[in-house]
Amino acid sequence: MKHLLLLSIGVCMISTAFGEEKEEVYSPVSFGRAERINGHWRFRTGDEPEAQRPDFDANEWPVLDLPHDWSIESALSPSLAACTGFLPGGIGWYRKEMVLPAGHNEKKLYLYFEGVYNRSEVFINGHSLGKRPNGYVSFMYDITPYVEGGKENVVAVRVDHSQSADSRWYTGSGIYRDVWLVEAAPVHIAQWGVYVQTQSIKKEKAVILVETEVENGTDGESELIVTQQFVNHEGVVVATSVTNMDIAPQTTEKLTQKLTVDNPSLWGIDHPYLYRLRTTISNRDGLLVDESTTPVGIRSLSFDPDKGFFLNNENLKMKGVCIHHDAGTLGAAVPKEVWRSRLETLRETGCNAIRTTHNAHAPALYTLCDEMGFLVMDEVFDEWEFPKRKWIQGWNVGVPGFQGAYDFFEEWGEKDLADVVRRDRNHASVFAWSIGNEVDYPNDPYSHPVLDGTSISQPMFGGYRPKQPPAGRLGVIAKRLANVVKAYDPSRPVTAGLAGVAMSNATAYPGALDMAGYNYTEDRYVTDHKAYPERVIYGSENRHDMAAWKAVRDNAHIFGQFLWTGIDYLGEAGKWPSRGSSSGLLDLGGQIKPRGHFRKALWSDTPVAYIGTYPARTKEKTPSIDAWPVWNYADGQIIRVVAYTNAAKARLELNGKEVGRVKEYDDHTGVISWDIPFGSGKLEVIGLDGDGRESVRHAIRSSGQPYALVAVPGRTTLETDRGLTRITLQIVDENGVPVILSDDEVTCTIDGPARLLGLENGNNEDMSNCRDAVCRVYNGRLTAYVQSGGESGEATVTFASPCLKAAEVKLNVCR
Repeated sequence: MKHLLLLSIGVCMISTAFGEEKEEVYSPVSFGRAERINGHWRFRTGDEPEAQRPDFDANEWPVLDLPHDWSIESALSPSLAACTGFLPGGIGWYRKEMVLPAGHNEKKLYLYFEGVYNRSEVFINGHSLGKRPNGYVSFMYDITPYVEGGKENVVAVRVDHSQSADSRWYTGSGIYRDVWLVEAAPVHIAQWGVYVQTQSIKKEKAVILVETEVENGTDGESELIVTQQFVNHEGVVVATSVTNMDIAPQTTEKLTQKLTVDNPSLWGIDHPYLYRLRTTISNRDGLLVDESTTPVGIRSLSFDPDKGFFLNNENLKMKGVCIHHDAGTLGAAVPKEVWRSRLETLRETGCNAIRTTHNAHAPALYTLCDEMGFLVMDEVFDEWEFPKRKWIQGWNVGVPGFQGAYDFFEEWGEKDLADVVRRDRNHASVFAWSIGNEVDYPNDPYSHPVLDGTSISQPMFGGYRPKQPPAGRLGVIAKRLANVVKAYDPSRPVTAGLAGVAMSNATAYPGALDMAGYNYTEDRYVTDHKAYPERVIYGSENRHDMAAWKAVRDNAHIFGQFLWTGIDYLGEAGKWPSRGSSSGLLDLGGQIKPRGHFRKALWSDTPVAYIGTYPARTKEKTPSIDAWPVWNYADGQIIRVVAYTNAAKARLELNGKEVGRVKEYDDHTGVISWDIPFGSGKLEVIGLDGDGRESVRHAIRSSGQPYALVAVPGRTTLETDRGLTRITLQIVDENGVPVILSDDEVTCTIDGPARLLGLENGNNEDMSNCRDAVCRVYNGRLTAYVQSGGESGEATVTFASPCLKAAEVKLNVCR
């Protein structure tokens, strides 16, 4: 199927945050006009040595739209690797036919890929444009010399994920992010060529530096005018700079301009104010050559080894989470609206920071964090020059494999890092660059004599092993990578997540960093602060227990923590049956779990109360933070009731009568608990302030038999182009009480211009195919992802289960 590209592209109407609607030019590469070309690609798995040829017959290949992850469409199998979720990799080919306008020859044309996993090679009309092994970085190719206007042009992409166990977590396979066609004049802004820095901020003014890199692809000198305009939410230009710029033929030049914004509105986590920077390039006759629009947040970041982190000169504890890039049944091809929903739910827990473990994520995530007020640690590598263990049979089970990304690190590592920094450096949300995660894990692979007689708080592979690579290499590589970051963004600190702190302290590694992240090493927060008083320390990866949070809360020099993890993820699975990790605050479908409510009680500034229950266990030392809100047991059975609350005290009532005396908040566990005999009805916790006055309450009820499905859509009006809604389903009894113990099977049918992307129940041990229209609920609930099908009209989404009252959602799909 041919795609006629009109190239009336890159123009959008901005109205949400900026008042009156105005045309804005958007390009993901900071220049030209860009159009997504995600539609109508042909695909097949398996290698085809001639598939790059323009005359290759691919008419029998299925047609699909990007983004696309072929691994998640496959069957899970115990014969595959636990590390990547018992899902396959392999080799796949994509092809797209497109007809360009006849007059394009006066323009430059580029293909821009946001992410292809992995080891890709791109062809245009049979010509190889290049290879990019890293599956997470974005990259671009100039296709101008190889295409013809008015004729059919063929793009072919070979993706080689035959090393399917090459990661410690699920990666996905294929062109799993957006693809763009970019059109520009021969003279244009360079790729990611606009760089904005805040030089100084005072209440009455902010001084902004804008560096613009411009390419002259002509054989003549270009005499240009570069104009920068800062635009506020109301569409008012609040600062302007105009400078002449002369560029020699076939060269690239940079220009730095200074703008002053009076009485600036600052970007912060509670008020993420974004200006727009309009960059225009024109010739001396005033004719437009190129233009770009960049969202910009004005804010200051500072880190103090004794006092922690300051945002806009205000001390702030980062309440962070680590996240991987998949979304359960959707795999790695995650729509922006799904991330928006997940971030909204994380925000409800009190979360204010994200660590992109352990790779650069899709551009849409950073845009959302800019808009929603999340701080982001942008991480790039999980391994450097040597591979880590990849667990095949289950996490820390059996004999590991050693596939990975290490084999192209020496050739591509610095370029990959530079490209991530250049792509993401204008995002107000990004506060630091992480150049590695646990690359110092003892004996995985590096070793050092200090390991004889020391240990870490994770599984450790013995003492010093002289045959392993020497740990002294860590400092050498870290210095090299830090220099790359500073070359493209000196405004932010360089960091890394250290697993073997005791070993790394004996090397130059921590000294190469601006601040050191400690993974699961809270016991060194105080001792290392004394030993290395100039070191900025924080928790880069942490467990969910109260002790880990108190180590942050009670130490002024520790600026935050990042929980492992914010959301359940595929891969790094246990023994079969297990498709991933259940360590998140949210499940695979993005719904909050009990430990998410526990975290909310620790992190939220508003009154919080939640009840969970489970049969009392006599040997239990610490009450569970994973108790579901179930109140269905045998009469008289002794049940432990736990309250996750930030109230000073709490009492417990059953059917209006006190069954649990008033108890003080337990600062050791973060949980108030009672053991009581079960009796059906309404169980309620009442939170009290220090004076005994009620501040908050939460109730759960005994449920009857499953009676009906209740469906709640995230939104009911969808755009025709990839509009998406996330629908949450809950099984309830005849009185509308959630039936948490239900595991009914649900079938989804859709009538109208929409399609089901997948069903996700959040059950890590469900190894069935949830890409189809049938799935069992788990803990009484289910998540459905429905996307528009390209046409306008009304779509009816129906959820049915045997013997239960069905639920129906009406969607309005419009242009």
